[in-house]
Amino acid sequence: MENDDRGREKIFSNGDAYLGDFKGRIPHGKGKYMWSNGTVYEGDWEEGKMTGKGKILWPSQATYDGDFSGGYLQGFGTLVGSDGSTYKGSWKMNSQHGIGRKQYPNSDVYDGCWREGIREGSGRYEWNNGNIYIGNWKLGGMSGRGVMKWFNGDLFDGYWSYGLRHGSGFYRFADGSYYFGTWTKGLKDGPGTFYTAGSKHLSKHILGVQDDKRKKQLSHNFSTDSEASVMPSVKRSLSKILSSFRRGSGRFSLTATSLDDECAHSESTGVMPRDGQTDFEDNRTVAYEREYMQGVLIKERVRSIPKQSSKSKQRLKFGKEERRSFVDIFERNSSHYLMLSLQLGIRYTVGKITPVPMREVRSSDFGKQARIRMYFPRKGSKLTPPHNSVDFYWKDYCPMVFRDMLRAYENCYIEAARMPWNLRELFKLNAAEYMMSICGDDGLRMNCSPGKSGSLFYLSHDDRFVFKTLNKSELKVRFVVMGNMFCTELRIHRRYDLKGSSQGRFTNKDKIDDSTTLKDLDLTYEFDMDKSLHEALFRQLSVDSEFLESQRIIDYSLLLGLHFRAPEHLKSLLEPSDSLPKPDTSDDGVISQGELLIPPSGLLLVTHEPDSVSTAPGPHIRGNTLKAYSIGNKEADLLLPGTGRLRVQLGVNMPAQANRKVVQADTDSSEIELFEVYDVVLYLGIIDILQDYNIRKKVEHTCKSMKFDPLSISVVEPKIYSKRFISFLQKIFPVQP
Repeated sequence: MENDDRGREKIFSNGDAYLGDFKGRIPHGKGKYMWSNGTVYEGDWEEGKMTGKGKILWPSQATYDGDFSGGYLQGFGTLVGSDGSTYKGSWKMNSQHGIGRKQYPNSDVYDGCWREGIREGSGRYEWNNGNIYIGNWKLGGMSGRGVMKWFNGDLFDGYWSYGLRHGSGFYRFADGSYYFGTWTKGLKDGPGTFYTAGSKHLSKHILGVQDDKRKKQLSHNFSTDSEASVMPSVKRSLSKILSSFRRGSGRFSLTATSLDDECAHSESTGVMPRDGQTDFEDNRTVAYEREYMQGVLIKERVRSIPKQSSKSKQRLKFGKEERRSFVDIFERNSSHYLMLSLQLGIRYTVGKITPVPMREVRSSDFGKQARIRMYFPRKGSKLTPPHNSVDFYWKDYCPMVFRDMLRAYENCYIEAARMPWNLRELFKLNAAEYMMSICGDDGLRMNCSPGKSGSLFYLSHDDRFVFKTLNKSELKVRFVVMGNMFCTELRIHRRYDLKGSSQGRFTNKDKIDDSTTLKDLDLTYEFDMDKSLHEALFRQLSVDSEFLESQRIIDYSLLLGLHFRAPEHLKSLLEPSDSLPKPDTSDDGVISQGELLIPPSGLLLVTHEPDSVSTAPGPHIRGNTLKAYSIGNKEADLLLPGTGRLRVQLGVNMPAQANRKVVQADTDSSEIELFEVYDVVLYLGIIDILQDYNIRKKVEHTCKSMKFDPLSISVVEPKIYSKRFISFLQKIFPVQP
């Protein structure tokens, strides 16, 4: 048995020295270690490693006082940097990890979550000029849902991406006016509504009118990495952050008023109220419906909104509370159980099938004998973990033939049928990415706009995958998992679902918002494309429609997404981009706005350069890069000055000019034709390819034909459907001379 020596000093051959307790020949207990480079540690040791409480001083005069484990800074401690910064909070493997507070040399302060040394999760950042941000962070930047309040009284509540407003939200100006809309990389982009400043009563009215819309836009969830083992002093400093989180729910709840209690705020961007806009009738609210493209105001419509009486407000409030108490709670729980069951089933299947090596498909891989069935009791079993969903069965069809893309769920039963097993490889999706996207901690979120058929839509947390329910009964729900066409680098300003039919194919204008998918009769544009791109597109559309016709499939449609580029002649109206507030101020104390970002002069096709475009796997893997006639039939990239360079693929990043005739009511000359012309980027693909022309559809066709033109209704014989579909698309994508 080795003897423990206390208070002994030892000098090592490399010049290091140790004074303290030993266990045998290694430091153990209390001791002080001095490295030859001047670093000094004094504290607890265990089996030759710094473990327990201690303090370390580096030659740079930086110090750390706190917990150690296995030679690492781990636990809780305080680091004072050589630059004067101070961090007090949780550590893991020498990195700030968990919850902590850091004061920077310029007196900025961050309270919140850290991950491997960078700000990640939820937190509060206060700049030395009084600006405050409370919300989510990613890779050190403001990303996700958050509220920013500036010292001049402006406030933004919405979504961010690496320090820039990006997504839906609302901006409240210091004078009390509001703008509800969407942003892209710091610039207004898409439709929105501006409300003029008014009385306190008016502000309440505006928030009441926009309550449902804002909840719909800002319904994303946040997950936190908060740790319970935080010292009381840090707990007190973070109490305002942590009070914004529901314990155990992982959901983040912030409102403008919660920030009003503790913040003071900075710069303003956006269109300020015009002179006289604050004057309005006592019984009406003035609103401006606007549309922006990359920060340029394109359209504006003025409308007046009558104020609600106190009785109508009480009825509306009571009605909302009643629905929330019964219907909403039931539907929310059902949707939550469906999401959990789906994630559990996919985890099980992917984990079970992925290790199986690739091989040729055998006859034994088909039929009932090839099915896998698993029961998921809520309390768990020997093969399944406990969970918070309902008890359910998961059935996997032909696992060696198919891989996890198509699923079906029943309240007590889940079935899975799937796409050919090499599809994920063709789309360059590996099992780990697939599982993290669908089954990660952030989970799925439900789209608030169900389809006409009653289908429900879910999105993965990174927007890469869409889940659509196909049919629903008392005990069964089937659904399909698809790549999200609109998970794109550019914002989609318009969405169209095009079938080629006309009966009922329009959208009520009162129900249109920025997330509405429009229909055939809503489309007023024609699209002029590069000759080679046009040929490639219609060659594939013809092949696809012929195949669907041969399988007697109908009801499919072309999903078309449009990204509009701001017209060049309006560039002088562009607003400045926003970013992380900077402490630099001009002589008069006003924050410098920087240079204006000028929108590109148009879309430019250039020769493809593989090293200049992103080839990261995603939902848009459509084969090879397309060739463009305008550059000598060479593979093409789409260059958007000031935005980026994108690879042109079939149905992805396809440039075009959208034009439509402008009706001139005040002209007497019939020879004058005026057109609106926009540069657009197209994203498109055929969807809904699972409906066959069965007996039910034949009966539907017969019944509707008695009331409407048989060729105008959606349900027609597959050959007619295919021909009408292609003919309609040829009209909106005309061949260029």
